[in-house]
Amino acid sequence: MGAKIAKTLLLPALLLAALAGAAEARPARIPIRVVVVTTFEIGKDTGDAPGEFQAWAERLPLKEALAPSAGARSLRYNAKKHVLGIVAGSGSINAAASTMGLGLDPRFDLSHAYWIIAGIAGINPAQGSVGSAAWAEWVVDRDLSHEIDAREIPPDWSTGVIPLNRVKPYQGPPPGPGIYSPNAYHLDPGLTAWAYSLTRDTPLDDTPALQGIRARYTQAEAGKPPHVIRGDEITSMNWWTGPIMTKVAEDWMAYWTDGKGVSVTTAMEDSGVIRSLQLLEKTGRVDPRRVLVLRTASNYSAPGPDQTAAQFVASEIGPDHKLSAFVPALEAAYKVGSRVVDELSSHWPRYRGHLPN
Repeated sequence: MGAKIAKTLLLPALLLAALAGAAEARPARIPIRVVVVTTFEIGKDTGDAPGEFQAWAERLPLKEALAPSAGARSLRYNAKKHVLGIVAGSGSINAAASTMGLGLDPRFDLSHAYWIIAGIAGINPAQGSVGSAAWAEWVVDRDLSHEIDAREIPPDWSTGVIPLNRVKPYQGPPPGPGIYSPNAYHLDPGLTAWAYSLTRDTPLDDTPALQGIRARYTQAEAGKPPHVIRGDEITSMNWWTGPIMTKVAEDWMAYWTDGKGVSVTTAMEDSGVIRSLQLLEKTGRVDPRRVLVLRTASNYSAPGPDQTAAQFVASEIGPDHKLSAFVPALEAAYKVGSRVVDELSSHWPRYRGHLPN
């Protein structure tokens, strides 16, 4: 009888010892201060034709390659700065999946991490110039909509793009998310203003090629040399272009932000990244307030007066898929974004517990 009691008492003790041993064997999570989110790389991470990620890998640098969380491409890490880099993939669907995979990766402690999306974009010629860099406070999703072909819209409509759960363009009030994701994401205004203030004097490259591109435009902002600005973003999986659709983007931004946002850049991925971080907040793994969106202008969103929209698409895309200000935009994303990354990582005690403002 005594032997049975001793055995009964021994089993829980052995179980607790095993659990304690497993906890001790489990490696500590890597504390991350900043996550740099880019969307594509052309070839290798280093040493060949650059995409959005290569400057970060080579210059920050992000020397250490880590197995991907949930994607086809390795993560890269700087252990001294505690900065992690990811190529999230083009399009909101790829970026959302990659962000969710990283957010759930048990290797990393992302609970205090800042997320900086640094990528190229189209720019509204009424609001900025190629080679410039724009910090966004508002990110508005263009994909979540009804749409009627332009050849079938009523003559008194300005567009065939209609908000979900509405029956005509810009019908108020804007609908809530309901069963869908939000259309509008408002980033922390203080954090965005801080990043702009820190980087507004960053010198950006101006080249004869950029000057030639700008010369085709009559808008005052389109003719300025590259510089750092504040400007909001329309995201869409649909690579649209032209003056009419640029006007739609302006109106869509105004509708969803009650006139507070200004449509400056157009990109694809950021609504997917931000939405994933919002959902991950429920797990306590990330803080979605710590998100910054930096987009740099690799092309205009509409042609100058000497081109049609179709001619503009052909000239910008073409067989080699080389946007007119591609390389200057890549350079601007690193030059501007790295100043924020260095400030956050180098003065971590100041920024770990509280957002800068």
